This record gives sequence, C-alpha cells and structure tokens, in this order.
Amino acid sequence: MKKVTKAIILAAGQGTRFLPQTKAMPKEMLPLIDKPIIQYVVEEAVAAGITDIIMITGAHKRSIEDHFDHQYELERSLDAKGKGETANQLRRIADMANFIYIRQKGETPGTGAAVLNASHLVDDEPYLVLFGDELFKSMTPRAVQLVEAYEKYQAPIIPLVEIPKEQTGSYGVADVGQPAEPGVLRINGIVEKPDPASAPSNFAVTGGYILNREIMDILETQAPDEASGELYLPIAISQLAKHAPVYGKVLEGTWHDTGNKKKYLQAIADYAMDDPELGPEFADFVAAKMRRG
Repeated sequence: MKKVTKAIILAAGQGTRFLPQTKAMPKEMLPLIDKPIIQYVVEEAVAAGITDIIMITGAHKRSIEDHFDHQYELERSLDAKGKGETANQLRRIADMANFIYIRQKGETPGTGAAVLNASHLVDDEPYLVLFGDELFKSMTPRAVQLVEAYEKYQAPIIPLVEIPKEQTGSYGVADVGQPAEPGVLRINGIVEKPDPASAPSNFAVTGGYILNREIMDILETQAPDEASGELYLPIAISQLAKHAPVYGKVLEGTWHDTGNKKKYLQAIADYAMDDPELGPEFADFVAAKMRRG
C-alpha cells in the first residue's frame, strides 16, 4: 500500500481582494489570532503523516519561506531572556517537515497549472493538494480524514461539504454516484458553479485532494479553459473519473475559505470563540456589540 507522504500547497495567488494589505504581505500570511493562515494548513498536513511539503508560490511570497525557516539569532535571543518555550515553538515550526519552494512558472493561471509545477517531484505515488488560504476546523483534521479514506480505497479522494441547494451556483459541485459506504461517494465528475435547478447534488468540492500521477499526465495535455484561460484541476479530476475510480469523502467539521474579507473575519471569530484563553472574553464582547446594534 502506497503511503501519502507529500503535500503540494498552492500559495501563488495575488490576494487582490485584500489590497492594499497584500501588496507586500501574502494573503496566506494573514494572521488568525497568533499564527498565519498557512501555518494551520501545514500543521493539518503534518498531522496526516506528511513529511515533504512542496509550496507553489509567486512574487512577493518570500515571507512564507522565512516563516518556515529557522531564525537562529531570534531563537538564541529568546533563550537568553528565559523564553525558552517560545524559542522552541519557533524551532518546531521550522522542523515540522521538509519544505520545498517552487515559484510558479508560465503565464497560464489556474489550480491545474499550479499543481503541474510540482510534477517532477512526485513519481508514481499519491500526494495531498491543499490551498494555502483554506482551513477546515474539525476534531479530526481534514487531511487525516482524506488520508484514511485513501488508505482504504487506494484511489483519488476529493473532499465534499454538504451545502444548501440554492448555494450550488457559487461552488464546484460533485456529480456523485452510489455510496461506497456512509460518508464516501463514488464521483462521476465535478460541475463548476451549476444553476441550482440543474445541480447534480448539493455537495460542494472544497480545497484538499489526494491525487495520483495520472492527474499530472492529464494536466500535461489538458487545454486551458477558453473563457478564462485557466487550467482547472477539477476538469482533470472529472476526466480521470470517466475511466478510473475517484471517491468523495464527506467531511466532518467547518470549512473556512479565507479568500475574501467576510469569510476571513468569520474564521477569526470561530477560532477566537473556541480559544480557551480568549474565547469567554471575546464572546462577551461580541454579545455586548450585538446588544448595542
């Protein structure tokens, strides 16, 4: 049985929805309480047994590399000041995994183009794909749920979240077949932003996939979308599903796509409410604010 030990994290987006903040700071480095968003993503991957993390980055993303590297002078300074636990916390960030950074090449945009940049680093093995600005808050990390499903079925796994039917026009929606077991569905394809009246299901496809070498082979010959010019990963997954098993895992937890301001603030509130130190006082503040209107 092939183990999932590599993850590709997509972090090349420009973050234009957060300008001017993201003019010099990657959107993936926006803070969620005391950690950048992308650190939560890396921690999730490591919890699932990932040892090698391939970051696909773009211009002005150097701070991501710096964050996951050692800062020896700072670590020594903290040790000298008696703040050894804080120094060790920084060391653990750098030692979580083996990090590889690739600057996205070419002019073709899209998730498929981003993943294809790591083609030479994955052989005939499964790999996890995560987005650097998407979180999934759950008792069992999303990546662990996906890896457990992969180990059982030894086939590509995509994550599913059940949404109201009227919201399907905002997401990629899975065309699902018969359940393989409760919470695991056979995937026939992915339909991008379907009209709610004709949506094949009410299961949205979120960020986070376990894929195989065949997806890379499909992407290498796939033409960009005529309207947008983008190379879409879901199209490659749909192509694979026509002749090989692909499964969807219905996730347990709360999905946070922090790619826009409203959802970013919702993620902050959700994590703050559950923080044992900050939660009670923060909840009181929100309640008082709601009463004042």
